[in-house]
Amino acid sequence: MQGLYALKPWYTRRLGGAVGAATTRGLSPDVFTAVGVVGAALAGVALALGWWWLALPLLALRLAGANLDGAVARARGVSRPWGFVLNEIGDRLGDLLMWAGLAWWAAQHSTTALVWVLVATVAATLPTFASLSAAGAGATRRNGGPLGKTERCLLAVVGCAVPSWLVGVSAVVVAGSVLTTALRLRSAHRELAAPAGAAQ
Repeated sequence: MQGLYALKPWYTRRLGGAVGAATTRGLSPDVFTAVGVVGAALAGVALALGWWWLALPLLALRLAGANLDGAVARARGVSRPWGFVLNEIGDRLGDLLMWAGLAWWAAQHSTTALVWVLVATVAATLPTFASLSAAGAGATRRNGGPLGKTERCLLAVVGCAVPSWLVGVSAVVVAGSVLTTALRLRSAHRELAAPAGAAQ
């Protein structure tokens, strides 16, 4: 269940011009990791102010930056382990900045909404913990859904646009994150338990 992550190849093709320009100019993939973090920080501010209409394009910028860093690294042939580390740190920081903004917005409406957003913030980290733990054991680094980074961004915008839905949106994030974590762990367990040389 890849969720909206299944659209990544299509999205990468849309960003082909940026990849080509970055390759021609010799730009570091780390520049785009930074762009993604800055986009998330600005989106967090927009969410905190209730400006969902501004948060939407800023979160799209965040996703573009997260997509372009890997695409540029592959296009330039400069992929490296440290780049993976920076990419993961950038993604996690971007998530925290986004949720911090939504938490501030929730606090303006009700304590219940704030508590649920904070619980959702913690729950949203679980799929990544599962993926990185499995990757550390030698399994494939899994991304996507059913509730991945793209879905979290969209749900944050919905919660900002309709404050009365903040609790419901947060509950969806919690349930979706737990389900995504379970599916990633199941896939990783199957991969790691398979006999050496067996088809994955």
